[in-house]
Amino acid sequence: MRIAAGRREDDFEINVISLIDVLLTLLMFFVLTTTFVQHSRMQVTLPQADSHESEVTRDAFVLLIDRDGRFYIDNNEVLNPSLDSLKESIGRFAGEDHDRPVILRADALTPHQAVVTAMDALAQLGFTHLSIATTQPTTTAGK
Repeated sequence: MRIAAGRREDDFEINVISLIDVLLTLLMFFVLTTTFVQHSRMQVTLPQADSHESEVTRDAFVLLIDRDGRFYIDNNEVLNPSLDSLKESIGRFAGEDHDRPVILRADALTPHQAVVTAMDALAQLGFTHLSIATTQPTTTAGK
């Protein structure tokens, strides 16, 4: 009696179909939960000022205004640019900590009204420590 003759075709095989499903699920999870560096750093051309650089406060939050006058609070866009919705977004983000410093990063080509609206919203909420981010002017070789 030859019992081993029927087992010639039984090779060890790993079923990879279920592993591919798990791999795709993990890949989607990591892609959806990862914050991308490019998205978190909005590109803004800061205005120039000839002043001394002050120390950067670690617990300050950033209120960014882009070239089109859109507001971003720590890289989250405020969808409605009105004063009330901006105050609501700032209040929701900062909570009751009105002594927290705020850094206002406005693009050099931002409409002046957008900057005034942001400063007005911060003042109405009781924020008193406001810094406006600028860059040093470039010096020309001919001077």
